[in-house]
Amino acid sequence: MWKLLVAASVAMATAPMALAYAATDENDAASVDVRVSTVVERTAKDLREEGKRQLRAATARAEQRAQASRQAERRAAARARAARARRQAAKAVQAVSPALEAIAACESGGNPGAIGGGGAYRGKYQFDYATWASVGGSGDPAAAPEAEQDSRAAALYARTGGSAWPVCAG
Repeated sequence: MWKLLVAASVAMATAPMALAYAATDENDAASVDVRVSTVVERTAKDLREEGKRQLRAATARAEQRAQASRQAERRAAARARAARARRQAAKAVQAVSPALEAIAACESGGNPGAIGGGGAYRGKYQFDYATWASVGGSGDPAAAPEAEQDSRAAALYARTGGSAWPVCAG
């Protein structure tokens, strides 16, 4: 932008001199003044228009950078959520104690989709709906991922010990 301003200033400064030297009488000098003021007005108008164009272009570039930054932030947040979910699932699988493994083997043969007791008991640990809900589960325990079933069984086991599974934990 500054180069444009310098060029316009030079044009504005030299145009009157060039036109003034060409004037030989008073009428020519008056017409030179009119032409000089026209050149100055046009140059100022061109500068304003160029400044507006450059401002619009800079604003568009800044908006594009901001949008790209927002998209990158959303992608990074999604990656962080996925990594957290993977870590939680890995912890749940690792956290299954030998006692819970024995309970699952006894209750369902370790099958996370098992349904027993005429449909009343569901999943790897044969949760009923009320017990499942009491440890934060929602929906059908047999439809929940195995890692979630392990996690919720661990929470129940930590709260009540083996009493939730009287036949298999006894």
